[in-house]
Amino acid sequence: MRLDHLGIAVKDLAAALAKWQPLLGSAPSAPELVPSNRVWVTFLEAGRTHFELLQPSDPDSPIAKFIAHRGEGLHHVAFHVASVDQALADLERRGERVVDRTSRPGARGRRVGFAHPAAFGGVLVEFVEGP
Repeated sequence: MRLDHLGIAVKDLAAALAKWQPLLGSAPSAPELVPSNRVWVTFLEAGRTHFELLQPSDPDSPIAKFIAHRGEGLHHVAFHVASVDQALADLERRGERVVDRTSRPGARGRRVGFAHPAAFGGVLVEFVEGP
């Protein structure tokens, strides 16, 4: 398993890119709407990983609620796995809580699934499967 990306919740992608792009020195990916999460995302390379900037596409989306409750900032840590469904099943077998019982469509054409923050000491963990 390796780190895939860090998810950062933002109110405005353009404003966030103006801050993150000079720091990371990489060109952003084209903004992408991820309907399953009701969010717009763009990625910036950071060495062997990425920063994912997430802007709500719906005022009732999980990212919008996160920003309203906690403000902008680190939202999740994502790990690349061979099988999201297997990673989620392994957690459930160990008695850990999951947000998703099976994978769902994510950004960049990948399958994703989330462990509940309670499973990892308050940190939302995403599993990512794909190229």
